[in-house]
Amino acid sequence: MADLPSAPARAWQRMLSGRRLDLLDPSPLDIEIADIAHGLARVARWNGQTVGDHAFSVAQHSLLVEEIFARQAGDPSPQGRLTALLHDAPEYVIGDMISPFKAVVGGGYKAVEQRLQRAIHRRFGLPEETPERLKAAIKRADQVAAYFEATLLAGFSTAEAAKFFGRPRGMTPDQVDLACRPASKVEAAFVKRFQAIGSIGA
Repeated sequence: MADLPSAPARAWQRMLSGRRLDLLDPSPLDIEIADIAHGLARVARWNGQTVGDHAFSVAQHSLLVEEIFARQAGDPSPQGRLTALLHDAPEYVIGDMISPFKAVVGGGYKAVEQRLQRAIHRRFGLPEETPERLKAAIKRADQVAAYFEATLLAGFSTAEAAKFFGRPRGMTPDQVDLACRPASKVEAAFVKRFQAIGSIGA
């Protein structure tokens, strides 16, 4: 008896909003900020290896990066602020994979991540490809956040963190809020910040 053809592998993720997001061909129409906030608030940075009663989530990290970016940039545009806030947004679907594991997995993960990022940018009126100057500024803010998270939450020595992320200039630990909060509160804060950025200059 001939084998029956196998069903194609499911490549979509069902969201609490009811949307079904195709991971291989994501549509901006299936992307909602509520789903992004909900997911990122429940994805732990550093694989959860941080101090505190709650995980330090990707949503909280994103809020921190946007704050640092704005401080370093002086008076960035709403578009720049939103790009910073959403710089890790694909992780609401694919999770936060630490850099050493990304290197092992290779290009497949990166390709999915980039497709999701482009769809997210289209959904919220951002350029699919972030201009290099803006990308570099957000990356600097990301590394500052990572340094403080590593040393204050994840057990890195200052020398070790400086080796991987660089040593922050012009910022001290008392200038960053790293209090790990419940997912529901971080989710609400993320949505509130998204809305506040949207209202700038409106």
